[in-house]
Amino acid sequence: MSTPVDNAVQFADLSATTLLRFATAGSVDDGKSTLVGRLLHDSKSVLTDQLEAVEAASAKRGQDAPDLALLTDGLRAEREQGITIDVAYRYFATPRRRFILADTPGHVQYTRNMVTGASTADLALVLVDARNGVVEQTRRHAAVAALLRVPHVVLAVNKMDLVGYEEKVFAAIAEEFTTYAAELGVPEITAIPISALAGDNVVEPSAHMDWYGGPTVLEHLETVPVSHDLTGCHARLPVQYVIRPQTAEHPDYRGYAGQIAAGTFRVGESVTVLPSGRTSKISGIDLLGESVNVAWTPQSVTLLLDDDVDISRGDLIVPSGDAPATTQDVEATVCHVADQPLAVGHRVLLKHGTRTVKAIVKDIPSRLTLDDLSLHPHPGQLAANDIGRVKIRTAEPLPLDSYADSRRTGAFILIDPADGTTLTAGMVGESFASPEPVKADVDYDGWDF
Repeated sequence: MSTPVDNAVQFADLSATTLLRFATAGSVDDGKSTLVGRLLHDSKSVLTDQLEAVEAASAKRGQDAPDLALLTDGLRAEREQGITIDVAYRYFATPRRRFILADTPGHVQYTRNMVTGASTADLALVLVDARNGVVEQTRRHAAVAALLRVPHVVLAVNKMDLVGYEEKVFAAIAEEFTTYAAELGVPEITAIPISALAGDNVVEPSAHMDWYGGPTVLEHLETVPVSHDLTGCHARLPVQYVIRPQTAEHPDYRGYAGQIAAGTFRVGESVTVLPSGRTSKISGIDLLGESVNVAWTPQSVTLLLDDDVDISRGDLIVPSGDAPATTQDVEATVCHVADQPLAVGHRVLLKHGTRTVKAIVKDIPSRLTLDDLSLHPHPGQLAANDIGRVKIRTAEPLPLDSYADSRRTGAFILIDPADGTTLTAGMVGESFASPEPVKADVDYDGWDF
């Protein structure tokens, strides 16, 4: 049976600690997996058999010391190539906080995985190799973090041991990155000089950088303020399933099940069903087989209404006094994640919450140039990993919130209708890439909604 190695959290009251979701990012070979391994190892969050397996694998490869990157790089291709390919999720805890960590790849072709890992993150940990400084992929990951409105960004300048722990090297990189990220609108940036391989400033303070007086990586992760209280946000329930047992015990039961995306619902509250606009009142709320008077995010519930309203999967239940506008014209900033380009006039499927509708790409007003954050107007298409503005026309109206107001109901993905491939991740509303007028000279080949 696995036992913790001097697990510092074994006596902690985890019910009283907060949760931080964070994602690592950075260019290839910047040391993300090594940092994560060091973080897990030095915080006593590695099980005995896990550490023994890593030591055995490292010895087999002729390494004298355990390769801590193997704690997260579990795929055979990852270990053979020494890179991260897929998002690796790790769960650990200290007496002060619980963590869900997403170790994301650094290669350009796997930027889509970084989008996935950072989409629910409260903090993005961006690594930079002190020898190379800020590179294009660093700027891309900063842009993605800003686009996804990750509230906290940490710049970890890694491999300081390879540059003699020089303060001026760290200061120059920190200034360049901070200036760049601030222009993107990143609200908070913290720079920390580290050596993941040697353990400097990861969990324990470094003895080689007395010029640095800030927190270690773990200290910052434990103390950065986070809030998951979405109960005060716009209440939204995407309907996932309509429950009608039609049994002798429940002959007339009709419930609308789903996970509350944000906000709070109460019995007796007037609600509107979108996109139809029909209204009713909540007559009951079922939660885990029990009736309750109030429910909030992220609980999965079943709402019962006073009226037999025509509701199906994909509809959105909202308070009548706080309903988003429905529209067929979607303006958004997107990160294109597919290998094939996204071009003006393309037919796609747009998935928003539990609803999927046909759509057309009407225009691509601009593409973001990562070097200087300038906008290339009307590029015609977005290639893999490009970030830009799009304007989309949908076959049916959609109730959309701004992504700035709700990361859950302000996001969508575009899907290839031919094979179901995810093409693009989109965020509704304004962003650092400003929209431009729509061109009117495109033939949509019959998809004119």
